[in-house]
Amino acid sequence: MAEDQSAVVNQIRDGLMDDWNILENVFKLLQREDTFCVNPEQWDKQKIVPFLQPDKLKELINLKVRETEKCTLTDIEELCQQVIHYSVKTSHGRFHNQLFGQLDPFGFAGALITEAMNGSSYTYEVAPVFSLIETELISTVCKLSGYKDGGDGILTPGGSTSNMYGIVLARYKVAPSVKTIGMFGMRPLVLFTSDQSHYSFVKAANWLGLGSDNCVAVKTNERGQMLLDDLEAKITEAKSRGGQPFFVNCTAGTTVLGAFDDINGAADVAERHGLWLHVDACLGGSALLAQKNRSLVAGLERANSFAWNPHKTMGVPLQCSLFLTRETGRLLERCNSTEAHYLFQQDKFYDVSYDTGNKSVQCGRKIDAFKFWLMLKARGYGKYGHLVDHAIGMGRLLEDKLRERKDRFRLVLQKHEYSNVCFWYIPKAMRVAEKDETPEWWSRLYTVAPKIKEQMAHSGTLMIGYSPLGAHNLGNFLRMVFTCFPILKPEELDFILDEIERLGEKIAI
Repeated sequence: MAEDQSAVVNQIRDGLMDDWNILENVFKLLQREDTFCVNPEQWDKQKIVPFLQPDKLKELINLKVRETEKCTLTDIEELCQQVIHYSVKTSHGRFHNQLFGQLDPFGFAGALITEAMNGSSYTYEVAPVFSLIETELISTVCKLSGYKDGGDGILTPGGSTSNMYGIVLARYKVAPSVKTIGMFGMRPLVLFTSDQSHYSFVKAANWLGLGSDNCVAVKTNERGQMLLDDLEAKITEAKSRGGQPFFVNCTAGTTVLGAFDDINGAADVAERHGLWLHVDACLGGSALLAQKNRSLVAGLERANSFAWNPHKTMGVPLQCSLFLTRETGRLLERCNSTEAHYLFQQDKFYDVSYDTGNKSVQCGRKIDAFKFWLMLKARGYGKYGHLVDHAIGMGRLLEDKLRERKDRFRLVLQKHEYSNVCFWYIPKAMRVAEKDETPEWWSRLYTVAPKIKEQMAHSGTLMIGYSPLGAHNLGNFLRMVFTCFPILKPEELDFILDEIERLGEKIAI
């Protein structure tokens, strides 16, 4: 057995430099036009994805992992080609399925370098440049948000985690002993968020031992914005039940409608009751950079913390998520540090204030700051502000074009706040007088969006999401989301609507 091990190790060692040649082949694959599909002149010719059902895809790609393999570099390259071919081309200019879209090329360049360096964001010692970059990025965003006393923050593995950071920090501030003795004997801690907010708050209440019943849903108006009167009433009700309210979340850009809660109004309520105010700006935080639409996040400077995902809207490669807090006095570090002296020694040979690991719930932490920083260095955040405004403007233009086709399309809202636009398509067979739009008619209409979505998947010409809105008793509708990239021209909107009509007439209802 020892001889077998020695032979295997020697074989790998002797061939390792040849193995690195795979990178040359992979880079050639990445440079092919059909890998990213970013050229507008090719959008008509390139499918977003050649969709196949799971069983068929498993037949085409050898997915099995075995103890021994004998793949050559050519075999590995072929596997890479298959993976690229059958994957969704999220940088295709007609991919609008998620809250993210086409990559920014500078961001992708930064992601490649990040992967090549294979560092970890916990100490300056192992990530000197990247540590300084993250510190600078956090400082810049805190200034942009209006945090006058400096603030603090960290990059996290996703918006759900950023929102959880906000809850944990709020809990530590109101009850620091929870860190050491837990929540035994305490009144139930209660948090409040709108019925249109992200599900991560319910998940966080579960994970953190607060209990999902203590994540209280606040009603929203017809535009998806949190009703402050109901917030006030729910806080009073929680107190009367013996609970201890401690946290309010505002949403800046809801997942479906792209709605923005009144941050200033919520801040007034939170201050009256002595509660921590967090803003989930994972989607709408890019309005911080906007020239025309900065007012969407008015009052952000009053929030104790907020979350922002620049990988949404802005084109930063997944993932790039920031958690920011206006709290100083090393609150973030005091909350999360466990003084792991084998890693965070205080007698190092450099300024240990640049060691960020004590602020994090993780140990190893992927470097997500560099790709965003490189984008900002390439263009400056002012230019990205104009791109954010352009994406929002495309949303308003699409609304106008939908109204021009009012016999075929119906807007969920006449005017959305952000770059989301939600609407129904009405097939020819269902176009009736308004008096004939019965509950049964609406039930049939709610089946249209999923069927159009299926047609999109099979055609590969367009990808747009769909969603119901349960809190408002609305069934399925299409949700178009504009992002900074691709930078669409107005005529592209006509293609989108024409294609929805073409696919919509293929379905059976």
